[in-house]
Amino acid sequence: MAALRKWFLTGLLVIVPAAITLAVLHWIVGTLDQTLLILPEAWQPDRLLGRHIPGFGVLLTLLILLLVGAAASNFAGRKLVQWGDAIVSRIPVVRSIYSSVKQVSDTVFSESGNAFRTAALVQWPREGVWTLAFITGAPGGEVAAYLRDEYVSVYVPTTPNPTGGYFVMVRKSECIELEMGIDVALKYIISMGVVAPPADPALESAH
Repeated sequence: MAALRKWFLTGLLVIVPAAITLAVLHWIVGTLDQTLLILPEAWQPDRLLGRHIPGFGVLLTLLILLLVGAAASNFAGRKLVQWGDAIVSRIPVVRSIYSSVKQVSDTVFSESGNAFRTAALVQWPREGVWTLAFITGAPGGEVAAYLRDEYVSVYVPTTPNPTGGYFVMVRKSECIELEMGIDVALKYIISMGVVAPPADPALESAH
């Protein structure tokens, strides 16, 4: 029975990650393949080739992103984007949603942004209990006026789903910045601490 149990658990460790990975990839490819619907019916790969081949939507999406990025990178493209932003900002309800999403995307995807660039240790949800978090910036505006000390804005993700979490402001002196990469920190969080990050040789030698 012990051998059967060991084989069963080993099989789970092999099959579950592979199955979940395939399921996620299947969902992504299937979703992106829907972008093919924007093409005229005569140009759709299914009609031209006589059969459905998954993945053409991924290529089309990448091509669209590259073309839009190239167009928006020049002077005329930037002016066009600014013109579009100005129009959207005049539409009630839509402008509040669009501006919020744009601010987040500008912060996360911009090369000059600092969001999710640094992993850190913070005491959460109470003193003496530590968790991994991501520094997203510093408090500003009216909020900063009420904070006497130097604070940083951090995002504390939940586990095993890091897309949910809490936005908190903590004293910079109580936030320990880490050298580990963001991908390593996310893996540590998603695995609920099972997949620990590799030890830092510099820290080990210090001890």
